Amino acid sequence: MPARTPAPFDLHSLHTALPQIFDQAQTTAANHQKNVVALYKLHADAAAISEPVQNGKSSKLTGERAFQDLFHDMLLRVLPLKKGTTVADRIVKFTAGYTKFITEKSTPCFYLGLHVLNVSPASRPDLQDRKNNNTDEDEDTTSERFLSHLVNFLLNGCTAKDKVVRFRVIQCIADTISHLGEIDEDLYASLRSTLLDRLRDKEPTVRMQAVIALTKLSYSEDPSELEDGEPSILDTILDAMAHDTSADVRRAALTSLPPNPQILPALLARSRDVDATIRKLVYTNVLEKFCLPTDRAAASTVGFTHPRALTIAQREMIVRNGLGDREESVKTAARNLLGAWVDVVRTDGSKKEEGVKSEGIIEDMVAFLKLFDLTEDTIAEDALSNVLEVRMDIYEHIEFEEDYWTAITPERAFLARVFIEKCIAKTDAHRLDATLPITTLAAFRIQDAYNALVEHVEEDAARALAAEFAGAEDEDERARREEARLDQEFAIGELLRLALHLDYGDEIGRRKMFQLVQGMLSQDVLPEALLARCLDVLRVLSPSEQDLIRVVVEVVHELRDPGEPEPEGGVKDDVDDAETEMGSPRRPPRVPHLPKPVAEMSPEEKARMDAVDLRCLALCIGMLERVNGTFEENSTLEGILGELIIPAVKRREMALREKGLISLGLCCLIARRMALSSFQLFLSQVQSAPEVLKIRVLQIIFDILMVHEGAFLGPGSPNGEKIVEFMLQLLDAEEQDRVQALLVIGISKLMLSGMVMDERVLQTLVLVFISPETASNQELRQCLSYFFPVYAYSSVANQQRMRKIFVPLYESVTKAYHDWDGDEDMVTPAQVALMFVDWTDPLRAAEAAKGLRKDSEKDPIHIDLATDVVKALFSVDYDKEDKKALCQMLGKLFLPDEVDDDKVRVLKLLVTNLRSRRPPRDTAGKNALVKFDAALSKKYERQLENFSEDEYRQLEALRELFEFLDDIIPDFDDEDDAPKKGRKRRSLSVATETTASAATSGGRSPSPRGGKSKAKCVHLLWNMSC
Repeated sequence: MPARTPAPFDLHSLHTALPQIFDQAQTTAANHQKNVVALYKLHADAAAISEPVQNGKSSKLTGERAFQDLFHDMLLRVLPLKKGTTVADRIVKFTAGYTKFITEKSTPCFYLGLHVLNVSPASRPDLQDRKNNNTDEDEDTTSERFLSHLVNFLLNGCTAKDKVVRFRVIQCIADTISHLGEIDEDLYASLRSTLLDRLRDKEPTVRMQAVIALTKLSYSEDPSELEDGEPSILDTILDAMAHDTSADVRRAALTSLPPNPQILPALLARSRDVDATIRKLVYTNVLEKFCLPTDRAAASTVGFTHPRALTIAQREMIVRNGLGDREESVKTAARNLLGAWVDVVRTDGSKKEEGVKSEGIIEDMVAFLKLFDLTEDTIAEDALSNVLEVRMDIYEHIEFEEDYWTAITPERAFLARVFIEKCIAKTDAHRLDATLPITTLAAFRIQDAYNALVEHVEEDAARALAAEFAGAEDEDERARREEARLDQEFAIGELLRLALHLDYGDEIGRRKMFQLVQGMLSQDVLPEALLARCLDVLRVLSPSEQDLIRVVVEVVHELRDPGEPEPEGGVKDDVDDAETEMGSPRRPPRVPHLPKPVAEMSPEEKARMDAVDLRCLALCIGMLERVNGTFEENSTLEGILGELIIPAVKRREMALREKGLISLGLCCLIARRMALSSFQLFLSQVQSAPEVLKIRVLQIIFDILMVHEGAFLGPGSPNGEKIVEFMLQLLDAEEQDRVQALLVIGISKLMLSGMVMDERVLQTLVLVFISPETASNQELRQCLSYFFPVYAYSSVANQQRMRKIFVPLYESVTKAYHDWDGDEDMVTPAQVALMFVDWTDPLRAAEAAKGLRKDSEKDPIHIDLATDVVKALFSVDYDKEDKKALCQMLGKLFLPDEVDDDKVRVLKLLVTNLRSRRPPRDTAGKNALVKFDAALSKKYERQLENFSEDEYRQLEALRELFEFLDDIIPDFDDEDDAPKKGRKRRSLSVATETTASAATSGGRSPSPRGGKSKAKCVHLLWNMSC
């Protein structure tokens, strides 16, 4: 039987077949592949239909045009559907799938696949013609024409007025752009320009899709073809990722950008993004995902975010930002990343396979620690501690055998110390007992390390002497040996920190450790960085503070009066059996030698004595920092004070005087009478000292004030007012940023602790905070931005102080604002008013106090603040904008449900008189005042029901209020022009000037002129507030 000949294709069947395909595609995505093949069959059949034109010289592609028009019509039906509509998303996905399919079909390498898809080559006239008739390769194919028309069709909708249409159009482009293959240069330029324009669209959803589309388009861009100064697509995306206001747009850019080492700094910068999800994605979708190559066929085993591919600064920034994040999800992502780093940090970069035995865990951890600078803050310690927290397989298999302690390196010592502290923090006694070394063994290992350090130092000294005579020195070798010496110092320091946790129940081990530490302290070769570590161990070993002080004093005397020289070469191994009754070895008595007069010393001897005094002062500082008793309880300190500390304070050398002042300040902290007698000395040092010494002295002064508060700033103290005045004058005159910040920090602590309650101080801090001259002092600004809310919310009395200073402070700010002509922008008076509304809000204070403040909703502080503000509004010294800010401030105040009748009626009386006698000149201010008056009348309608002004005039307590109101001269001036900046509006009568004075507390001084010198604006603002 002959085969049945198929009926010829009819274009009219497209109108039923193609909508059916789209109808099925919008129902579920499971049938997309089948419908893509069916749609392609329709497309191929339609493309085979054409009409000859120009007497058969060319043909009109009737079928293709019909298919394209109907396809576009189907697509138009989903463009108005909002984001989140499932059927629209499926159609967009189906469109992208079809473009991918048709692009693959037009590629010659897919030609043999036609039979697999059950599509005959005869149904592909474009490829069949090229194959059989040797058609020119530059001639457009059916798929190329379809894709070109589709892109042009979508580009027309990119400028639609409807934001939903723009979103859907850009979404279609973003999904199909990677499947377009080769496109025309003009079409590429139009596509690039349109997408860059949509990156500035006002709708975040449109910008997000534009970012996704541009990311895919950036792969094909050649930077060498751009014009000079023209930003590339990648640069534009990076700018959007950093500065776009929408978190969705920044997130889309972060997740869509190609993995590239060149954009790594921009990606890492998003670890400080304001959105927690973006910060988390940096660790999960970027750093951890690309730690190893995503392409398994890649020759390298290191991804572009592999820890070995990062710099030390980048690794430390990743750890610091991740573990220091406030969001727990970001911290968890950072911890997981660190756990992954341990696995990939091996020499070959491969990830550790499952089932690896525990022998290599320590080597892996040592390699992990080599990624960081162990001496830089606590970054490496935080990283290691979190790895031990999240990787229990590592924590449970770490063991320190005896041979572990034979070859101590900085990383191994650091690992042991942090691991032991982790066991202590987790109260894991079993793991602690298994890993802690024997006390005697630890002492011998510390001694060996210290002796090696001494030999290293002596060898370096010999090399330096030889190089000085030879006149040449190898800088590389010297730097290498210096680094090796620092590594030795760090390892010894870590072992001494570990020694704090040893079991000193072993008497032999305790005596050995005591003798070792005492011997190390008595040698001037011990680096100053290790003094504190040795003193910490000595404090643990000493039964009491008196014993600790006695040992340190003996060491100081031995350093200053060495007597017979001791053998060199480190610390001896033998243990002295002679012990004191306290259980610590006592040295045989030494015969003191009279010091040689300074006049008889050579310059070398003077330098040697100064170096010894510096070492002794450092010892004294470390000892005094660890003493909690009083000076009177430790009489041994008297000798050190007179022989060492006081002479050092009198020295002219900056280093000696600085350490002498610090030592004296520490003595004053434990001696009240000494603090009273020495306080004037510290004050005198502040005024003439250089910046470094001034910072030290100010720290001492504030510490003394905090410790001995009753003696200096107590209620009965005669000098409290003078000290406060001195601090304000010092802050007024200071120009150094660091000193300014230290003064503000110290004064803030005194205010927060309640030791200083002067309203002038509080007003000065606010003026310093908003002054444009302190805009660059980030430390100062950060301190005060934290201080003011904490101070205000901590107590009702503090909020009342904030209320009392508002009106005079606002007066000063307005004058300074209008007269300021510096380069920095100044905080506007309206912003200052809003800050005080927030700081005096009783509800915010109750929330901050977490329920400790009862009945906060009944607190009338904002009623009192409104009364002060309305009185200030009677002043004609304020210009239109300043009064408008105050009127608008009234509408943001909290009106409690229950309030005293008199307060409400007084406020209502003031508002009524203000509206009738001195109404605001601008419409916005007038409307704000009317709105506040209406809210007041509605809120307290019952209390104002029988209100009579005549009855209130009879009250003696309100006589001053009515005298104030009677002195007000109504202002009927119709002039609406605001005064020019920098010029005061003068009052028209003596009565008005008196009224303005009565309405505010404090007089008005001449306005400041900025730009003269650092802190000049602060200086003049403070003068106004005093």
